[in-house]
Amino acid sequence: MEAVDASSPLTCSALHKTFRLGHTDLEILRGLEATFRPGGLNTIQGASGSGKSTLLQILGGLERPDAGEVRWSGESIYAWSQGKLAAWRNLSVGFVFQSYHLFPELSALENVEFPARLARRSDSAHAARLLDQVGLGSRLHHRPAELSGGEQQRVAIARALRNNPALLLADEPTGNLDTATGHEIIDLLLRLHTERGNCMIIVTHDDRIAALGQQIYRLEEGRLAPAGAGA
Repeated sequence: MEAVDASSPLTCSALHKTFRLGHTDLEILRGLEATFRPGGLNTIQGASGSGKSTLLQILGGLERPDAGEVRWSGESIYAWSQGKLAAWRNLSVGFVFQSYHLFPELSALENVEFPARLARRSDSAHAARLLDQVGLGSRLHHRPAELSGGEQQRVAIARALRNNPALLLADEPTGNLDTATGHEIIDLLLRLHTERGNCMIIVTHDDRIAALGQQIYRLEEGRLAPAGAGA
């Protein structure tokens, strides 16, 4: 499967998601609607437990909603076969998580190259260039345990960009970092977004980061409401 047209909007309609906690049903998403335009920088805020991470996982094809649709290029991604959905996630979506999720036994270079290996497009020179772009050109062969938290997140960002995705999803990308390093990571994400023009959605609890969005959303009571436009 080739990467889907980057000019396609990402839309979701009537999304519902409920989790069972013991004998209690916890409704996280309640008919959520949203459209994220191509090339846009979007930020989402909300209280702890409001469903921000769940929403991001649904948008990226990692968590199936109980009801509703996520559409890309006019197609409902959860109507696709598992194979097509997995190929779309690998080629068209990049994920940056709070906890990095690097493979501890692999070097920085091997971690970045992993998505391309899955797509049978391996090119270690490209992965090395990406690591150089995020400031780790001298750390290619270091394993995660030999890197600082900020360096590990830079590796994760390079990995997320390996297949040049049209959609980049970042879930609390500075959550495990000190303030100064967190600012560096956000500045890096913004620079790469400007250079590449992908649609970026950042989930954050940080007011400063949220204010950087071209479109700012707040997740409350299971629905997503525009909270304004950033600078």
